[in-house]
Amino acid sequence: MTLGVEVLGGLGEPIIERNTTIPTSKSKTFTTAADNQTAVTIHIVQGERPMAADNVSLGSFNLSGIPPAPRGVPQIEVKFDIDANGILNVTAKDLATQKEAKITISASTKLSKDDIQKMQKDAETFADQDRKKKEEVEVKNEAEQFIYATEKLINQDLKDKVSQDQGIKVSNAIKELKDVLDKGSGEIKPKLDALKKLVNDISTELYKNVTPPPEAGPQQGAAGKSEGGTN
Repeated sequence: MTLGVEVLGGLGEPIIERNTTIPTSKSKTFTTAADNQTAVTIHIVQGERPMAADNVSLGSFNLSGIPPAPRGVPQIEVKFDIDANGILNVTAKDLATQKEAKITISASTKLSKDDIQKMQKDAETFADQDRKKKEEVEVKNEAEQFIYATEKLINQDLKDKVSQDQGIKVSNAIKELKDVLDKGSGEIKPKLDALKKLVNDISTELYKNVTPPPEAGPQQGAAGKSEGGTN
């Protein structure tokens, strides 16, 4: 069965896919979900369903001592090593400080045939329901991330370039999106799309006022690459 970790919104992120030949070693890099977050919890799960809570929990551990930074900046490598006996070692490492924490799990391949069959049947039975739930969580995660990025853009990066009227419109759109997020309603996607369009319109208007650079000479191709292909 697939081995993975729980990520933002309760989703399960696969690390070692089912039917992978052992011994094997796989890793993925993750980041923080909040500003100045100094610790993360690594929750290991086993199963085929997209939500971590619907799979088997194998254990969890914490990695602390992460230097405070804006969300999305820290790089946390999570590595799964599983030996020929099915013993799983999970290591989480902060790539900036090289600080790490780990856990050893001996039951990662000890599921009975009945357990495996039931988990596979559940994954098939609840496939449509799980797909919808996953899509809802992904939209929610995207909305929260876009709100964060937009607030930073408007309040810091473009603070002196956005008009008062534009700032008010963005603030109102963000508030509307936050309101539907709090309610957990199905209106998240339309409100997110409306905010995206507003930000894109503002960005487009800003770039209209930028003097275009001189055209590249004939010796330059797209993206500054020399024309004529590769040798």
